[in-house]
Amino acid sequence: MTRTRSRSILTSLSLWVLLALAGGLAAGAAAQAYGIPGGTGTIALIDALGQLWLNALRMTIIPLVFSLLVTGIASIADAAATGRVALKAMGVFAVLLVGATVYAFAASLGLHEIWPISPDGAATLLAGAPPGAAAAVAENVGGGGFSAFLSSLAPSNPIRAAADDAILAIVIFAIVFGFATTRLEARLRQPVALFFEGVAQTMIVIVHWVLAVAPLGVFALALGVGLRAGVGAAGVLGHYIALVCLALIGLILLTYVVAVIWGRIGPGRFIAGAAPAQVVAFSTQSSLACLPVMVDRAVGSLGVSTATAGLVLPLAVAVFRITSTVANLAVVIYVARLTGTEITMTTMLAGGLAALAISVGTVGLPGQISFFASIAPICLAMGVPLEVLPLLLAVEVVPDIFRTVGNVTADLAAARIVEGGDAPVAPVPSAG
Repeated sequence: MTRTRSRSILTSLSLWVLLALAGGLAAGAAAQAYGIPGGTGTIALIDALGQLWLNALRMTIIPLVFSLLVTGIASIADAAATGRVALKAMGVFAVLLVGATVYAFAASLGLHEIWPISPDGAATLLAGAPPGAAAAVAENVGGGGFSAFLSSLAPSNPIRAAADDAILAIVIFAIVFGFATTRLEARLRQPVALFFEGVAQTMIVIVHWVLAVAPLGVFALALGVGLRAGVGAAGVLGHYIALVCLALIGLILLTYVVAVIWGRIGPGRFIAGAAPAQVVAFSTQSSLACLPVMVDRAVGSLGVSTATAGLVLPLAVAVFRITSTVANLAVVIYVARLTGTEITMTTMLAGGLAALAISVGTVGLPGQISFFASIAPICLAMGVPLEVLPLLLAVEVVPDIFRTVGNVTADLAAARIVEGGDAPVAPVPSAG
């Protein structure tokens, strides 16, 4: 009940944020045309309010990511200890996530080659971000070459790395720390896990507080866009939505191919079996809400045993989201192209490693929270500015639909793959 109520509140908030985005663009365009009381002083105040809201989100990144990674690794270790099927499932998840990460770079970079961002549109959108956004590129992790990148993976001083936003080093340290805790005795491991779970939940509470005023923050940022460039940024936001959604749709289609080949099931049967769960995913944007339907379709239509479905699907909902790396990297690459940030093999490696690690830690978070908690660290790892992310957060409600549909499709494909063998004929009709 609490989870359902929370998602309802966040869905309502998403609508308010969209309205704030549209209202801010319109109000800014009107102010540009007819003037604004207070002139440059008012504009500076609006910029300061937008920056304040952005800083409030940024301050949670390091403690939230570190805590989520430690607790996420602990949960994976506990799941893997439950038996052979769980270990096989974790292996399938890992292979699919790595494949999805490779696909993410190929798809997003390819889409930008086919349908690039308009230079005028990019300038328009950047004009409304806090002053200096385009120049506020973090130090490129690959600036010293591949050898410098390797040496940066282990922070000599984790506290300083956190202060310098050296997110990839923090991610590596968190992973090592998380796996190290699994080697402790239970009496020592449990308090550590409980502490970081508490830290993560505390950060999530703070993020909820910040998101509660998201309409005001987004309105201030959108008003800045409208003041400097009118409503032309709306076209860039539409282009952004289209490219992220196209990358996710491509992943869904590729998941069908993987399920058919690796899961040894007919394409028509898998498509028909997955469709009801996808409909629920489309309408609820919640993988957890789709779990009963996924179990029903896996057992009744996809030839998955009750035991396998009962273990793999809840585990997939808890620790496996294949669309995380694809959508997150699509966002980061879009911002990189928008701001003119160079994407090299080194930064791609850094971003891919960060995206894989973050996908473990942020599963189960509501879309509005996971958007910033997962994308901002990847931006930092690849040296991409963060200032335009709040404007993209305002339209995340559309890509989030395809994120959920893709996750549900991959969960069912993973269950079919873990089951192995040819899919038997369903013994009973599906409940639909």
